Amino acid sequence: MSEKRIIEKIKEYHFEFKHVTVLFIILFAFQLIISFINKASIKSFLSTTQEWYQKDSAEEIANLTTTSLELVIESIDTKAQISSEEENKVIQSFDIIFSQQMLKHNIQGLYIIVRTGDYVYAIDDGRALYTFLVDHNKIDEPADDKKNSIIEMYKKIEGELSSKEQIKSIITDKKTFNIFVPFVLRGEYIGAIYMQNTPDFSFISDQVISNYDETSVIYLSLILFGLLAMYFISSYTVKERDDTQKLFFEEHETNLKKQINYEKELVFTKRIYHTHHKAEKIMGFIKEDLRILSAENINDIKYRVSKYSNFISRVIYDMKWFDPPLQTIRNQIFKTNLNEVISFIVENIFLRISSKSNAYEIKLETDPALPLVPINEFVVWEILEPLIQNSIDHGGNNHITIKCKSRYDAVNNRSFIIIEDNGVGINPALLTINEYGIKNIFLENVTSKKAGLQNSGYGCYIAFEISKRCGWDIDAENLYEGGCRFTITIFN
Repeated sequence: MSEKRIIEKIKEYHFEFKHVTVLFIILFAFQLIISFINKASIKSFLSTTQEWYQKDSAEEIANLTTTSLELVIESIDTKAQISSEEENKVIQSFDIIFSQQMLKHNIQGLYIIVRTGDYVYAIDDGRALYTFLVDHNKIDEPADDKKNSIIEMYKKIEGELSSKEQIKSIITDKKTFNIFVPFVLRGEYIGAIYMQNTPDFSFISDQVISNYDETSVIYLSLILFGLLAMYFISSYTVKERDDTQKLFFEEHETNLKKQINYEKELVFTKRIYHTHHKAEKIMGFIKEDLRILSAENINDIKYRVSKYSNFISRVIYDMKWFDPPLQTIRNQIFKTNLNEVISFIVENIFLRISSKSNAYEIKLETDPALPLVPINEFVVWEILEPLIQNSIDHGGNNHITIKCKSRYDAVNNRSFIIIEDNGVGINPALLTINEYGIKNIFLENVTSKKAGLQNSGYGCYIAFEISKRCGWDIDAENLYEGGCRFTITIFN
């Protein structure tokens, strides 16, 4: 069960082409970063290893050179009489040792440092060394700047060398090793062998880095080709899915439009049926007026029949449109007196019955200061007639008093039409506001009539929709003392 949930959860996330592209870039970037970090680590390791090896190698060469000199010198019997030929051989041996070391490209200097009294000499010549060892004479040779700097370094560590007799290395310029090896002759410390060595093993590290770069290029190329293959396959798959999804959405959009048009036509048909009986009732009034037509009442009947006919024309016109053009509803050419419209609807529609009924009573309370409005008067009929009819239909079985009032607020320049009754009121559920800020009573196909009645639930909806097109607000509420109230707010 858990696996199925995980699979369903994964299916909720749809990867688009851009997601695959970002994933590819991130993977490749991470691989490059790892490669650079690894290369830097190898360089650091090689550098550390090279520094240690350079020091060890330089000290080893200096130590071997010192040993060679010590062995050569100890083989000479300084107390015996030495011929000039033997002297030249010894001096030549010293010169060979000096010259052989200098032939190595990493060694920049080889000196024997000795002290005679207060003087310290840096010897790099076989004859000078022979003179010091055999004749024990002072060495008369000029000291250049290099020798002076070597002598100064030696003086700083002379005490440590003579006491410990251990090799001492001083690094300058981060790559030059100044090595001082204690020079002990026949068990007696007489000075030091100085060697300046700049060992260079960069060719080894360069070769290692070069091999690593080749390996990294091959490795990254393989990963790149693999990622590219995954990228193109994923992109192709996503593209096919997107194309299919696009076709599905287009088909769904087409079906949705058809469904919306069908529902609009169905609702439009129900609205026609809803207003059909109103037109039938008005036609009945016209026929009745024609039957009672006489010379005395001809003007009144002409006025009423003209109003009835115009209302019938408006109903027929509304049957042609889902949404009638706004200029046919609200226009500056219309100068409608709302008090006259209210009075005509009450007196010539709701109070015009063939026999006197005690079911309801309608009272008029109109404000003479009410200004004219630029609204088609027969559109006003379509707003007021359903609201008054709602009070009659839902007021209850007792005698209902319906008040139709108009009021003008000069301070705020607003007009109000109020229709209220003393009936049972509106079901509180219908006064609940939905997520769109509209009370349920003004929604389409919402009614408190018994189930099964056809074409119900449109009166308040029609009044609400037409009021919006007029730029008016409409509200419904229950009265504290009983009954309900519809308030239409007109912004002048």
